[in-house]
Amino acid sequence: MEHIFITGATGFVGQRLIGALLQKVEGNSSQVKLRFLTRIKHHDYESVVCDFQSDNVPDDALNGIDTVFHLAGYAHDLHATNKVENRYRAVNLDATVRLAELAVASDVKKFVFVSSVKAGGPTVSGRCSSEMDQVAPDGIYGKTKREAEIQLLEIGRKSGMNVSIVRPSLVYGPDVKGNLCMMMSWIDKGRFPPLPEIKNRRSMIHVDDLVRVLLLVAKDERANGEIFIATDGNPYSSREIYEAMCHVLEKPVPKWSVPRVIFDIVSRMNSRLRYKVDKLLGDECYSSEKLQSLGFKAQRSLREMNETVF
Repeated sequence: MEHIFITGATGFVGQRLIGALLQKVEGNSSQVKLRFLTRIKHHDYESVVCDFQSDNVPDDALNGIDTVFHLAGYAHDLHATNKVENRYRAVNLDATVRLAELAVASDVKKFVFVSSVKAGGPTVSGRCSSEMDQVAPDGIYGKTKREAEIQLLEIGRKSGMNVSIVRPSLVYGPDVKGNLCMMMSWIDKGRFPPLPEIKNRRSMIHVDDLVRVLLLVAKDERANGEIFIATDGNPYSSREIYEAMCHVLEKPVPKWSVPRVIFDIVSRMNSRLRYKVDKLLGDECYSSEKLQSLGFKAQRSLREMNETVF
């Protein structure tokens, strides 16, 4: 029996990971045993109650565990205060290192950490960034993820525990949260402007393909001590993302679009609007060739964002 420990099990990716693991052993539940770290006790599975923002992971949480999938993290808080920065460090860095140290003490064989492409720093315009294009991360989220990566790899080297790091690009799929959810909601209500086709490139990955990546690096010995960017291999323009959402919502795609010059004018009004326009129409392209060298091939595209693999 393989014993697996998952943090962030109730999140968008975590729930899909659990579903994939359970389907993998369907009809033979003796193959795997799951244990979760949650804020509130889970009645269906063995769980360890802990809030990374305020609690230390119990010393015995990883006893008997073979593989750790560390998905929990803190992101998407726009308040630039010391309190929030401390929260990023407490959750993304300090709790991650503490968990890895407990994993070593508990003789865990494999530690898979879900980081972010933000840990690699800003992308270079005109090409897709790879794991080799490491620059200083921009923002406290990327910085804390990068610092956690560095310390985890060092813990792995010193202890002999296999450590693999996955940097997902923008994740899409059923029940997606955040900006993609907001964009779909506004399109559904007819409040989102039809975007122009400017041939920008943005990398994404379906949540179930990301789960495949996590299971792959957990099993492949070549992934030990490595960082992998995860995308579906098909960069999308913002217009293509807009049209795919119309398709999912079964809404007709407008034959017109708001000219790029209008967005340029809006972006000059203030730094906040400029940031939003850049996020909407800018390039964020990444290469997943390194991951593909392990045999990974995505099975979903953006037009299937509401479909599941497992």
